[in-house]
Amino acid sequence: MSDFSLSFDGKDGGTIRVDVDVSMVSPEQCTFKVSEPLYPEHSAHFPSKEQSQGSPLIDKLFDLGNINDILVSNDKLTLNLKSGTWEDTAPGVGAIIHGVLTSGDAPVSQAVTDAMLPSDEVRARVQKVLDDLINPAVASHGGFVNLVDVMENNVILQFGGGCHGCGMANVTLKYGVERTIREHVPGVGEVLDSTDHAAGVNPYYS
Repeated sequence: MSDFSLSFDGKDGGTIRVDVDVSMVSPEQCTFKVSEPLYPEHSAHFPSKEQSQGSPLIDKLFDLGNINDILVSNDKLTLNLKSGTWEDTAPGVGAIIHGVLTSGDAPVSQAVTDAMLPSDEVRARVQKVLDDLINPAVASHGGFVNLVDVMENNVILQFGGGCHGCGMANVTLKYGVERTIREHVPGVGEVLDSTDHAAGVNPYYS
């Protein structure tokens, strides 16, 4: 499926644009970049509808029935399919985004923000996961993963040793390290590589 854009009528005669980008590495993952913020200056990951705490956007997306998990970060949605195709699913996602943004309701509830762990606690928990689980595993390949910073609930990592400059580092981050961190530290937002300066709600510059 090629990348494409969706356009919808917004409020006051404006236009809501949604850029759709299916992952080349993992075809079940797709990013929806929206011309308006969905969760301004925040990010949150939802592994199931039960964690939505009444968020209209999240509830409606899970009601599609084939979404596995949702990451919302400022003006971006990253979704993973558990069944079906993006050809069939993406238009429905776009329609949900449009409906929520024009409804006047906040796409993500304040309760989600209120329930976020303090950044110091996120830092301590992620560091423990790195020390106990991740680094012992990547050490066998001569690599290591450092925790560079925590910004709210967003985690910035640095790959070194055998991981540094590796063509598979991004795959390791997205499908190994990130999954492990999320399993052990609920409430983590984005998980970013410190070399990815353009990503995230607050891009990290070293």
